Amino acid sequence: MANRQAHPMKKIKRNASLLAASAVLLGLTAPVTASAAGGEALQWTRCTGPGLDPRQQCATVDVPLDYSDQNGRKIQIAISRIPSEKPSARRGALFLIPGGPGGVSLGDPSGKGQTLPQKVRDTYDLIGFAPRGMAPSSAATCGLESKDLALAKLAWPTPDGSVNESMATARRMADACARNGGELLRHLSSANEARDLDRVRAALGESRISAWGDSYGTYVGSLYSQLFPQRTDRIVLDSNQNPDPTRVGRAWLAAFEDGVEDNFPEFAKWASRPGNPHRVARKAADVRPLFLRLAERLDHEPLPWPGATPAELNGNVLRQTMLNSLYDPDDYPALAKMILAARKGTVPPAPQPPNADGDESMMQNAAAVGAGILCNNVTWPKSAAHYQKEVDESRAAFPLTAGMPRGPMLCAAWPFELREPAVRITDRGPSNILLVQNERDVSTPLSGARVLRRAFGDRAVMVTVNSTGHGAYLANGNTCGDRTVSRFLATGERPDRDTYCA
Repeated sequence: MANRQAHPMKKIKRNASLLAASAVLLGLTAPVTASAAGGEALQWTRCTGPGLDPRQQCATVDVPLDYSDQNGRKIQIAISRIPSEKPSARRGALFLIPGGPGGVSLGDPSGKGQTLPQKVRDTYDLIGFAPRGMAPSSAATCGLESKDLALAKLAWPTPDGSVNESMATARRMADACARNGGELLRHLSSANEARDLDRVRAALGESRISAWGDSYGTYVGSLYSQLFPQRTDRIVLDSNQNPDPTRVGRAWLAAFEDGVEDNFPEFAKWASRPGNPHRVARKAADVRPLFLRLAERLDHEPLPWPGATPAELNGNVLRQTMLNSLYDPDDYPALAKMILAARKGTVPPAPQPPNADGDESMMQNAAAVGAGILCNNVTWPKSAAHYQKEVDESRAAFPLTAGMPRGPMLCAAWPFELREPAVRITDRGPSNILLVQNERDVSTPLSGARVLRRAFGDRAVMVTVNSTGHGAYLANGNTCGDRTVSRFLATGERPDRDTYCA
């Protein structure tokens, strides 16, 4: 059993959307310092916003909209920092690369950065940023219809397995992006995000950077290490994405097949444990068939759910709740409560609706950036027949996810041509990369992390952690994994070979 110590980072990860909201509210007040030595003139200002450390400072960096036309239009990248807490021990800058796509780390120097051990905080300036497209950097939007922001609608097939409705949704969303997205949307990509980080590095006056990339941030960190290998110092990649350059985001979506199969047995053990107030079955072996029967029943007999979006509890809402809950064992009760209510023919309380102005604006922003990156990184198939075949195979092999991981997203109707091929991760470059990976992770499963590990070759070592949930370091991992990563960041000491933290 993994060490399930109560890390403060777990609360931070579960409230990532709130941190993103805070980042959008970051404001600028009077300048407090000038530029970093050797960099362009950065006007550091005090950040304003809820829950921020008073030491956190903000600035902006101009970067090219189009890196093939570096003298053309510029956009802004908002950055933040908390300086090293012990200048005499300072080594450089630690970039906190957020997940997503559609995540922001502007608040992270004040948030998850403060969970780092003191020696790490002494060693680095902690650097957060809003990736291109994400407010308060130059912001993108697609102007999507509100109904298309619901996760339970996006890629899930209909109860009979058809992808026709998903394809129609993809076309409607892609059309909105074509109408409203402008030039910025066409220039969103993971490679451009990595290039932006190198402009931030230069503006900070750093010859090299260290980084802690989380989830989707592991892909950005990998691309940075590939595109700018000699500008990397100590790179930690936590909860790792499959870097397959022929599939990229399609591989990330498909990873839920393995991720759910790795994680659902842990939920089943918890949900059948005697004394659990949310117990749904007497034996762990009974939980899976119970869930499948209930999802099928809700497919055909959904329950009205006033105040929720959609306004019914159907099979796909149950399945999406399963995915959400498997990110963190602390969230298992949400799925169990839904199962217990639905079996009685009732529904749990409706989720809190988003604030009509602020929250929906942030959802629109994140959705546009997510779409731009997923669809601009690699070309997706356009044929409904292709997705139907894939979904049929997935439904047969992985009934818990009902075909969703191989379904069409709006990239199936993306109107823009691919600007460049995806970057291939290789073993060329310094050996300064540490991968940390939970054994049971619903979103970035171990199978995908192993693909990244093989691609890096001798450049990397991987620490596999016997734990459950998304996010290993200082989150859902264990003491052994945390100690190994902290030692590497603080001292550069890294295991000689791949290791297992039991």
